[in-house]
Amino acid sequence: VQLQASGGGLVQAGGSLRLSCAASVSIFNIDVMGWYRQAPGKQRELVAASRSGGNTNYADSVKGRFAISRDNAKNTVYLHMNSLKPEDTAVYYCRALISTSARMNVYWGQGTLVTVSS
Repeated sequence: VQLQASGGGLVQAGGSLRLSCAASVSIFNIDVMGWYRQAPGKQRELVAASRSGGNTNYADSVKGRFAISRDNAKNTVYLHMNSLKPEDTAVYYCRALISTSARMNVYWGQGTLVTVSS
């Protein structure tokens, strides 16, 4: 499974961006698609996750501002980011988790940099 993240860039505080994560396989049956981020000097953290059954969850710091969505026809997961703050500045990564009876397989995309200026 290959994941291609895109959509990062420089935006002013209060602005919006949409990140995309295109998968090389059908995402319909991928158990969890998620977005993580890593700011300089900090650990990578979960931002948002979307489960195949439709459930989503978000980090408290982005609730009400970010939304994760899936387009199964395009095998793409999006992260819609609104009301961006300087503290949202980070490299954003998408991740896919696929469970089998034997193991859980985790795949990461390359990061895309989001910079929010004050």
